[in-house]
Amino acid sequence: MTHRRIDKNKMNWQEVRTYYPQQWLLIEAVKARSESGKRILEQIAVIDTFTDSLSAMNAYKKLKSEDPIRELFVFHTGREELDISERRWLGIRGIR
Repeated sequence: MTHRRIDKNKMNWQEVRTYYPQQWLLIEAVKARSESGKRILEQIAVIDTFTDSLSAMNAYKKLKSEDPIRELFVFHTGREELDISERRWLGIRGIR
């Protein structure tokens, strides 16, 4: 029997749930796509683990402020599926 080697920097959500049961996680999308107004995370990397949501959100805010381009999320692994709705941001145009 051969075991598939898991790269912990490129897992899917079900693999993450197996490795990090019942934990708050700060994750980053490694490979993602948009489909029907949803963000589908095909591969994710776990940045850090937390015992509570407040600590996870504080770490998220810090990393996001340092590098706003990164696609970061906070989730609890008790969640069976990731359901991420995309938001369209409407900017305010300056005076022309």
